[in-house]
Amino acid sequence: MGITKSDLFTKDQNEVAELAKALGHPARIAILQLLSDQNQCINGTLVSEIGLAQATISQHLKALKEVGLIQGTIEGVAVSYCINRAKIESLQALFGKLFEGLQNPTNSTDCC
Repeated sequence: MGITKSDLFTKDQNEVAELAKALGHPARIAILQLLSDQNQCINGTLVSEIGLAQATISQHLKALKEVGLIQGTIEGVAVSYCINRAKIESLQALFGKLFEGLQNPTNSTDCC
């Protein structure tokens, strides 16, 4: 596998790619939606709601937490997760900027 040359790209391009990769699984989208609906959720609840194994849910939670889309707090033996609203707002702004640029190109040519 080749080495990625992330230094060739802007900070925003790298961040959008990292966030898109974290969002690249339907289970992670489902987790974000559940956490958003409930505002806070204990890990065990996610297992029963989504229907995947605990270990699988944990892997998806880890991926979402690594990019900062969710936050976790330890309460006794349980870990509670919630949406990181600031990061979601950042995600929305980054993707909005990307899609706005794709819809309104500066060099508009009808090539296709």
